[in-house]
Amino acid sequence: GYRAEVKGRQVHFALGYSHPVVFDMPQGVDVVVEKLTHVTVTGVDRQKVGQAAANIRQLRKPDPYKQKGVRYTGEVLKKKAGKTGA
Repeated sequence: GYRAEVKGRQVHFALGYSHPVVFDMPQGVDVVVEKLTHVTVTGVDRQKVGQAAANIRQLRKPDPYKQKGVRYTGEVLKKKAGKTGA
């Protein structure tokens, strides 16, 4: 699966790429890694929190076929059917 860890003002993600992805948190937004796979974004400014969460989600968008990727808690993805084999 995917992993995340906090190092100062940066969040290091292992998202299945050949390299770790480093995300710099903006001012006024805090992040907590509860488990290795659960990241909580908090802050006073709701717009900044939402934008930071959207930017994190953008690092690995949810795949409609395999249901994998970074998603919000409680987000329901529509599963697409694959090609029917011959």
